[in-house]
Amino acid sequence: MARCLLHATRVAAAVHTLLFTSLASRADTKSPGGEPSIPVAAMQVTRETLVRQVVSQGEFRPFQEIEVHAKVAGYLASLAVDVGDRVEAGQVIATIEVPELDQDLRRGLALQRRAEQDVVRATSVAADEQLSWHRLETVNQSKPNLISQQDLDSARNKSEVAAATLAAAHEQVEVAREEVNRLRTMAGYARITAPFAGVITKRYADPGAMIPAGTASSSQALPLVRLSENARLRFAFPISVPFVSLIKSGTPVEIRLDGGMKPILGQVARFTRKVDLATRTMEVEVDVPNPDLAIIPGIYASAWVTVDKRSDVLTVPVEAISRAATNTVWVINSDHRIEERALSLGLETPSRVEVLTGVKENEWIAVGARSKASPGQLVEPKPIAAAALP
Repeated sequence: MARCLLHATRVAAAVHTLLFTSLASRADTKSPGGEPSIPVAAMQVTRETLVRQVVSQGEFRPFQEIEVHAKVAGYLASLAVDVGDRVEAGQVIATIEVPELDQDLRRGLALQRRAEQDVVRATSVAADEQLSWHRLETVNQSKPNLISQQDLDSARNKSEVAAATLAAAHEQVEVAREEVNRLRTMAGYARITAPFAGVITKRYADPGAMIPAGTASSSQALPLVRLSENARLRFAFPISVPFVSLIKSGTPVEIRLDGGMKPILGQVARFTRKVDLATRTMEVEVDVPNPDLAIIPGIYASAWVTVDKRSDVLTVPVEAISRAATNTVWVINSDHRIEERALSLGLETPSRVEVLTGVKENEWIAVGARSKASPGQLVEPKPIAAAALP
């Protein structure tokens, strides 16, 4: 439910009385012609700053939250954290024991060494075959018909085969290296680290448990822990449809918590830009620093969102306005008589209304019920303070 709140400097009752002394001192109980005057409560038209706020209930959430899974299947060798522990980004959370992975890595390294040795042998053979071919070509050019064409073709074929064998050996080395790198990466996954700084909020496994790889189906994958970034929170709350268009990035928000905690001043960081069809509201978020973890995710608080603000505007009390066919107010003129004027209104709060046209600053207006007087009536003004209004 939307509410409105007035933030403005109130004029004290004594100040009202002092400003009105010159007017009230001339108000006799009767006019010179014997016409009786009626006492009425009165206030001045003043300039104030009006603020309109919408109140909504919201919830604190972790800025980020994930279930930490193992990327390789194996036995949980160790779990270095427990519920409530704070961890830093890159800190080791757990280690997974994968014996067959170590064996695969040793086998892969052996295959890489063998492939590298094959390259050395193939390089030597290719160099010898190419040299033999070039020698025969050189002799054939200097002494044609000395060497048969068959021998030349045979030498050239041997050189090409040796070059192809060398290229295949190089490819085998690359394949072996890629496999070793893959296995080393998989072995690195056995050390599970925190992707960001946060708090361990749930623990799912104990050392010795068989942990499936996180790439398995959701029914088989068992997370190790839940990690939440609580040093920075998101305060999420709904805004109803009438106020959706007033929400912008940077809109001021005051978050009020229970338990005597100091209100938090923030601003809109992001919003969904879409109204939920079921609730007819749009979700809005405020980023809240929480370095000491004093605010626990999941607790509720109220958001006071400033959706409109008017500075230094003419205002009158809500009680002074008649809302019949048109908005009117009773002005007490210099002759102590009531003058009814039509108003053009702007921003309205629970106690004050912005007046665009109809009255001037420092004019006096009647406040309260109109049953005892009427326009043109001679009145005796009784200044009251804003605090005296209901």
